[in-house]
Amino acid sequence: MERQPVSLWINPHHLTTRKAQELYYLRMQRAKEKLDKTKMEDKNQCQRKLRVCVATCNRADYSKLAPIMFGIKKQPEEFDLEVMVLGSHLIDDYGNTFRMIEQDDFDIGSKLHTIVRGEDEAAMVESVGLALVKLPDVLQRLRPDILVVHGDRFDALALATAAALMNIRILHLEGGEVSGTIDDSIRHSITKLAHYHACCTRRAEQHLIAMCEDHSRILLAGCPSYDKLLSSNHRDDYMDIIRSWLGDKVQERDYIVALQHPVTTDIQHSIKIYGLMLDALISFNKKTLILFPNIDAGSKEMVRVMRKKGIEQHPNFRAVKHIPFEQFIQLVSHAGCMIGNSSCGVREAGAFGTPVINLGTRQTGRETGENVLHVRDADTQNKVYHALELQFGKRYPCSKIYGDGNAVPRILKFLRTIDLDEPLQKTFCFPIVKDSISQDIDHILETQSALAIDLGGTNLRVAIVSMRGKIVKKYTQPNPKKYEDRMQLMLKMCTDATRDAVSLNCRVLGVGVSTGGRVNPQEGVVLHSTKLIEEWSSVDLRTPIADVLQLPVWVDNDGNCAALAEKKFGHGKGVENFVTVITGTGIGGGIIHQNELVHGSTFCAAELGHIMVSLEGPQCSCGSRGCIEAYASGMALQKEAKRLHDEDRLNVDGMDMKLTEPITAAHLINAAKLGNCEADAVLNKASTALGVGIVNMLHIVNPSLVILSGILASLYQAPVQHIISERALVSAKNIKVVTSELEEPALLGAASMVLDYATRRTY
Repeated sequence: MERQPVSLWINPHHLTTRKAQELYYLRMQRAKEKLDKTKMEDKNQCQRKLRVCVATCNRADYSKLAPIMFGIKKQPEEFDLEVMVLGSHLIDDYGNTFRMIEQDDFDIGSKLHTIVRGEDEAAMVESVGLALVKLPDVLQRLRPDILVVHGDRFDALALATAAALMNIRILHLEGGEVSGTIDDSIRHSITKLAHYHACCTRRAEQHLIAMCEDHSRILLAGCPSYDKLLSSNHRDDYMDIIRSWLGDKVQERDYIVALQHPVTTDIQHSIKIYGLMLDALISFNKKTLILFPNIDAGSKEMVRVMRKKGIEQHPNFRAVKHIPFEQFIQLVSHAGCMIGNSSCGVREAGAFGTPVINLGTRQTGRETGENVLHVRDADTQNKVYHALELQFGKRYPCSKIYGDGNAVPRILKFLRTIDLDEPLQKTFCFPIVKDSISQDIDHILETQSALAIDLGGTNLRVAIVSMRGKIVKKYTQPNPKKYEDRMQLMLKMCTDATRDAVSLNCRVLGVGVSTGGRVNPQEGVVLHSTKLIEEWSSVDLRTPIADVLQLPVWVDNDGNCAALAEKKFGHGKGVENFVTVITGTGIGGGIIHQNELVHGSTFCAAELGHIMVSLEGPQCSCGSRGCIEAYASGMALQKEAKRLHDEDRLNVDGMDMKLTEPITAAHLINAAKLGNCEADAVLNKASTALGVGIVNMLHIVNPSLVILSGILASLYQAPVQHIISERALVSAKNIKVVTSELEEPALLGAASMVLDYATRRTY
């Protein structure tokens, strides 16, 4: 007879012995432990590592993907990294560049030979088909949670297509950009297949939103390659690297880097441009490092042109198939010029200020810095040669259009937020355009910011300033007397501020510098400084700051900066013509005429403190006599206060003056308020001098508003308004004089140079 299974369930009410009761409670405890173990396993399952597969197709995309791969590899407790290699990485003619991935100590999980040789349109199509045949087996074996795909290559299109059809989530890098040719169509196709997007620029982000991608799945990260190039472009051994590729006699900035790829939508024309470029380079007679074109249709013909012209044997040329990215950075950053149509020219080269000549239409639509000279219709050798003459040897402000060196931390943080339980099916957003723009503008105002520097006679100040004019963080140090000490301190403070900006969620667009004296804003050079700032004449401020921070830099006089601050954040907002007068230690100012700052032919417009109001007045610091500054500045009032004090005519009843206390302009003002007639007479004379000078300004530039700024502004406002009403022409009598409400006009003005110009050009 078959035995029946024994039930483990025991009703405690039926237990009559102590032993049976113990058995019951023991079984209940084991059941609870088993339940707790199951819950813990479920929790661990929820917290499992994210399995990320990074697929790289060629040397160019590896330079963008490698920083992400290193970042993932450093966090094994959160991520499992799988590396897939395909495309031209595995072709001998293109340098077998998969070896550099192995040299970087990455384990390559899969190598797929997907290229059908032929270098024509049909071969590209067949290569996509071959990749689609091979990819399913690999993806099924790896089973990644997410596949990272870069850019706009036909290999990447095959990857995205296979992953999307196999329900694998896709993170696409550098979507939303515009560059012309078939690359745009491929890039946007991958965007529609991808579930998540890490883009490089604000404009690319807006393009993705316009393409109906979900805003919450778009990350404005910057280009990952900038993380590496901004941290490693200042190497001590850069000349060793340059000479290893171009010979021992080559000098920094005395050679050219050339990189030209075929344009698949107009192959014959791109081959013609390539020949003209080579002819121009031969005639230009400079050492040239030329890289072989990529594997796109037309590359074989371009190589034939190169060999027909004897480039590989020419003494001025070094033709190579591949250069490690770290060395390529050094070669580009120290080159006299880069020429061709590679995206490196319009992207990475801008970070170094390297001059670039962009030939043809391959990069049409790309965002570029001022270092790029476009020769879109490169139809003659002379045109290319002339472009070389214009660009070779120049240096431009460093640009961070494509990144600030912090893309990888942003991307890793973004990966951590991916919820694998949310629906895989993409949902496309069709927002009302107005709502989308409003949302985007708020984001810009919150995060975009400028680094502002104020070089005063006493203190050196640096601040992070937001688009709204809010000073997010400020740094203040005594201004050193020596030039070297001052530059060293300024660069250190700026470096600290840019590092802090990342943690404060501020995207620094550039650096604005406000300094005393006469400034050439076009070159970023202080021509002549005030006596308050020693050793500060003929000083190039733009170059050292741009070199260290890798940011564009603007420099202007503190008076002009005060006017710009009023225009963007103060009483001058929306006013087409106004004058700002700074009343502080000295007298300065700025003129806004038809919404533009007036600099003058030799950059000394708006030197309001040195308008003469008397032929035989007191000596001015400029060497002349009778200037406004000699009457109305803080230094002039202090001088008069000391004179009255020395003659024992300053102190009056009610004044609290200590014997050891230094005499300042504040004592003169206080004495006048307490009824000291002589002190009051000094202030009246100062007010009259300032008022007459401003009347002269009204009659010359005819502004609609006068803004008084600085510590003495409230003292002078009413008297100056009265003098205008008495002495100005009828048409100018009603011009209003107001006092500034800005607490930091110099810093805000320095920031406004960046915020107005950088946002207008870049976003």
